[in-house]
Amino acid sequence: MRHTIRIIPRLDIKGPNLVKGVHLEGLRVLGKPDRFASYYCAGGADELIYADVVASLYGRNSLNDIIKKTSENIFLPLTVGGGIRTIEDIRNALLAGADRVSINTAAINNPGFITEASRRFGASTITVSIEAIKIDDGSYEACTDNGRERTGVDAIEWSIKAAELGAGQIVVTSINREGSGKGFDIELTKKISENVSIPVVAHGGAGSVKDVLDVVVKGKADAVCLSSMTHYEFIENNEFSDDFSSEGNVEYIKGGGNGFSKIQTATIGEIKNYLIQNGVSCRHYD
Repeated sequence: MRHTIRIIPRLDIKGPNLVKGVHLEGLRVLGKPDRFASYYCAGGADELIYADVVASLYGRNSLNDIIKKTSENIFLPLTVGGGIRTIEDIRNALLAGADRVSINTAAINNPGFITEASRRFGASTITVSIEAIKIDDGSYEACTDNGRERTGVDAIEWSIKAAELGAGQIVVTSINREGSGKGFDIELTKKISENVSIPVVAHGGAGSVKDVLDVVVKGKADAVCLSSMTHYEFIENNEFSDDFSSEGNVEYIKGGGNGFSKIQTATIGEIKNYLIQNGVSCRHYD
């Protein structure tokens, strides 16, 4: 492996809470994001991605307060996504403490936004998020609004265009696999990785450490974005006393975090150890 692979926990945010769904739907409260962020920072994560998963639905951008609090206490690169629609939104996110922003809906609606943002803030600051669904003919269609809206845009062609327009990184989410624990969509990741010269981050489907290895080796991903595997590991091994009343679907927390037998939980350290043992270079902190 010629480059260092990054392991990036993704924290999906709805209101004040960390949530998780399957196929980007059925969001359930898992806890408070700052607790998870601190755990991942101490556990060797390379970066964090924060995504307001209902921002476009409600026409808002409400992560800046969370990002400000996080950046004051956690010294990891932070990427912020959800509701980033204007140059001012990007500026505000960066001023709050984000290192990068992730754009999807605004970029598809106005591809020139990628170029403008890249010129103003630098390509390394601009990540384009692609939520891809595999359709009946075997091709992939890009979606917006956390997978809720179909666009008719070919996801592979869109990734190439986004890179040409000035994106510094692409995060590709397989809607079909997301939250399922059935493994990444290797074909999707590989097609994008082979067609762009910028880093590609794979997201959606990890159910085991082998899945992470496969998407790096077979899918040629430059980084892996995880949520279920690491979130559930944290919940399994920690007690929660927070009050989540009237804050969404809390049945998972009330039930003690059981019910995802398809997903083999793992810490960041365990994932990195497995990659290193299999010849993949990554930063590891004992």
